[in-house]
Amino acid sequence: MYFCRPNPKEVKKQNVLFEVPAMTPLMEQYYAMKAKHPDAILLYRVGDFYETFGEDALKTSAALGIVLTKRNNGGNDIELAGFPFHSLDAYLPKLVRAGYRVAICEQLEKPSKGKKVVQRGITDVITPGVTTDDKLLDLKKNNFLCSIAFSNENIGISFADISTGEFYIAEGDTPYIHKLIQSFQPSEIILSKSIKDKFESTFGDQYYVYSLEDWIFQFNFGREKLLKHFHVQTLKGFGVESMNTGQTAAGAILYYLESTENKNPAHLAQISRLASNQFMWMDRFTIRNLELVDVIHPEGTALIHVLDQTKTPMGSRMLRKWILMPLIHPDQICQRLDAVDFIINHSELVEDVNQHLQSFGDLERLVSKIPLRRISPRELLHIRNCLRKISPIRNTIHHTNSELLKKVASGLQDCTDLEQLLATQLQEEAPNTISKGGIFNPEVSGELDELRHMMTNGKDMLLDIQREESLKTGIANLKIGFNSVFGYFLEVTNKYKNQNLVPAHWIRKQTMVNGERYITEELKNLEVKILSAEERSFTLEEELYQKLLDNIQEHVNTLQNNAKAIAELDCLISFAQVAIRNHYCKPELDEGMSLDIKDGRHPVIEKQLPLGEDYIPNDIYLDPQDHQILMITGPNMSGKSAILRQTALICLMAQMGSYVPATHARIGVIDRIFTRVGASDNLSSGESTFMVEMNETASILNNLSPRSLVLLDEIGRGTSTYDGISIAWAITEYLHEQTDKKPKTLFATHYHELNELEKHFPGIKNYHVTTQEINNKVLFLRKLVQGGSEHSFGIHVAQMAGMPQSIISRAQYILKELEAARSKTEAGSHLPGPAETKFVQVSLIDSNSSQESEIIGQIQKIDVQTMTPIECMMKIAEWKTRLKV
Repeated sequence: MYFCRPNPKEVKKQNVLFEVPAMTPLMEQYYAMKAKHPDAILLYRVGDFYETFGEDALKTSAALGIVLTKRNNGGNDIELAGFPFHSLDAYLPKLVRAGYRVAICEQLEKPSKGKKVVQRGITDVITPGVTTDDKLLDLKKNNFLCSIAFSNENIGISFADISTGEFYIAEGDTPYIHKLIQSFQPSEIILSKSIKDKFESTFGDQYYVYSLEDWIFQFNFGREKLLKHFHVQTLKGFGVESMNTGQTAAGAILYYLESTENKNPAHLAQISRLASNQFMWMDRFTIRNLELVDVIHPEGTALIHVLDQTKTPMGSRMLRKWILMPLIHPDQICQRLDAVDFIINHSELVEDVNQHLQSFGDLERLVSKIPLRRISPRELLHIRNCLRKISPIRNTIHHTNSELLKKVASGLQDCTDLEQLLATQLQEEAPNTISKGGIFNPEVSGELDELRHMMTNGKDMLLDIQREESLKTGIANLKIGFNSVFGYFLEVTNKYKNQNLVPAHWIRKQTMVNGERYITEELKNLEVKILSAEERSFTLEEELYQKLLDNIQEHVNTLQNNAKAIAELDCLISFAQVAIRNHYCKPELDEGMSLDIKDGRHPVIEKQLPLGEDYIPNDIYLDPQDHQILMITGPNMSGKSAILRQTALICLMAQMGSYVPATHARIGVIDRIFTRVGASDNLSSGESTFMVEMNETASILNNLSPRSLVLLDEIGRGTSTYDGISIAWAITEYLHEQTDKKPKTLFATHYHELNELEKHFPGIKNYHVTTQEINNKVLFLRKLVQGGSEHSFGIHVAQMAGMPQSIISRAQYILKELEAARSKTEAGSHLPGPAETKFVQVSLIDSNSSQESEIIGQIQKIDVQTMTPIECMMKIAEWKTRLKV
């Protein structure tokens, strides 16, 4: 960290007096600026360069690959690295992406004679979560800043995107907060220093975290910030009055924005509550496993890449939120579906509206720059162009029978007065930066017109003076010249000087060998106007521009509403186009409990198939009574996992308002989707594959609801065969016996022993994915049919993968030996029957054992809901040891 040097000239160190070298005025100012943001790289403007010093120079040189030099600082050398100011757009993103916070210190005045150091000030602080720079932002993703506050009752969280004006608040337990973080994927998280370790132990260390002083995360401080920001006496109007911990987090965001030089975030005009009962619940495992917006493997394709056919960046960002936060209220879902239906049946509407959306641009982010005063004249012109498209778009969609489209149309406002203001004042070729001038049209300012006239016609005006004075005096060869010492002058040769033609009011400034140089009051006045016209015109245009921004402020909320309406329309049209292109059907949503899908397809996999190959569709039917759990067996690579995932994706797509890849789909609204599919070791946390699997499964079992959809893929495969079968069996029974919940479940497994469950439980049905074996080769038919399967064909898959034939032959021999041995062993054994499956289905206890009552007593006292998977396994191992089983 950097701080200002001490004032005393002598410092005592180890009983030796030494003199602190003098510091140059420029470096004194640098250290004063650096002390304001000691943890940020300070880009210090010096003339035409941004310079960095000391540790900042070392970091900057390494991150940007630029030369590291040294500068003399009053007798001491200090590291120096810099780059031209016009290269900021190229270098700034590299510094931020390298994980650095950057403070920009600009010159606030022009250098002048007699002034040792020009005035400077920090104009911007860029962090991963706080920026409006287009080169640092992903057009299709929000850039959320997140704030977290802990209390004894719950966790408060707030998200703000300063580039779009979105501001959210929520409260909840750890799983809910973790789910929100996974959904919003913040670029930066702020929290108090005292809870940093607690946060990392709870949520992990993969996030960019910045800690602030604890006093910033006090309820009273945060609430006061919110009341002042929204100019209200209470937060009841936003529905967050009782959310004390959430208010603490949200207030900290407002403080942080101020500290990073974002003094007027007025575009954060409202704060919205994120209620868990508004959207479908998906934990972070489900979001990851279904690859909704990000892929697990680099060669994969996410669902958003199939569904996103939007034409505007703000539409793409809204679609991303719709995917991660599907609706659960049938009325809202059906409104979106009806709107998509109308668009599909009116192709001329799509063509007309898309023509305007194609060049609409990112109105949402442009508007957010207005209150921060970071919008350029050219960007204001783009806003004007957007406003010109509003009326045609509204007129196109206004006369519909879709309630949602009517609502979108009514939300679009022309802002005619703003459009006329911008059209009247701004030049068509307005520059991209304020400092270049040439912003305003003629007649906007009389003074500006005069200055421009002076700049354009200054030479002609000088020639006019020359001609007038020549006629008045009779000096035929009178000349006008200029030098840097005394500016413009009239030059008279000795021939005319000696004729006494020079007027008395001329002031002699210089004697030459062949003549004299004079100035006049008129010439000096014109000189001042000419020389200062350009500088004054730039200054005046900046003043006029700030006044223009003042006038535009009152339109910010209306422009934001326009942007939101356009984004929503863009998403609905995207859904319609995807539905037409991919032959999707309109799903039926109701409040029933069943799920009925005919000819369902995986929306991503079907787009990746080779040309000419069709996706094999499948039917799925689930209800809480007769088809609550489908036990799906079949060989590797047969498509079991695809059937599980496509079922979840069809439900998700339907509840976000999209058509679905099927010929028919009737869906009783699902409020939670859980998935437990392939896991990998989490070695950095000391967790094995099996521990990850058990953690994810425990999360599912502890958060079930009657409307949950549960997808389980190969549960138990991370441990030994019999342990795995036992765990999978017990989990299936548990899901079936939840009389108050009955979650709809798809369970894909290689454990064929689990097919026995169908005999004992009415809600469990066996299905398998069909195959055909021809000449010792396996054909995967990928069709789901009722009934269990007895073969996994693992060796055939190994052969298809190119395994050496010697290994294949040996494996086939070993398999036959093992199957023969197992058939002899199983002749006298039996699997748990119905009488043994009422709660503890697999009996470990001999009813005649003297230890029976003691162990049963322990079982009755155990609170299974609070035990971790490893504690359960350790307790079972203890009983097995005592009973010698």
